[in-house]
Amino acid sequence: MDHQDVTLRLSTPTLTALRQIAGAEDVTVGQVVRDAIAIFLDRKRSAKTPVRADERLVASLRSLLAQDFADAVDWADLSFRLRTKGYHVAEAGGGLIVTDRDGGRLCKGSELGYPYALLARRFAAAFPGQRHGTPERARAPEVAAPRG
Repeated sequence: MDHQDVTLRLSTPTLTALRQIAGAEDVTVGQVVRDAIAIFLDRKRSAKTPVRADERLVASLRSLLAQDFADAVDWADLSFRLRTKGYHVAEAGGGLIVTDRDGGRLCKGSELGYPYALLARRFAAAFPGQRHGTPERARAPEVAAPRG
């Protein structure tokens, strides 16, 4: 492999740490840096790209569904309201997504201004069948029974 010379400016503590690692592994500081860069590049290449919905689609859905999200009193009501317009809400990655009638992902609830935590708090319940349980912040406050 053909190597090119590169000059780096490093802080004294960083260079000291690199020297300690190099000494412990019996390699040069240059090798430690090359290995670190290779690991970084591998992670970047294999990292998932964020799934972002088209802004025009999000704007349209926001105006179409905003009243339904705002007026829903619980998960069943929200589901019914969206279903009448041909949409569904589903759990995905610890949050919610809005899907079309066939289950195709359209956008995240948070992209419409309604993240999962906000709705779970407002409805005082986790999303039905939610795998992670009710987030602590979303649980309804416990009220002591009146004495007497």
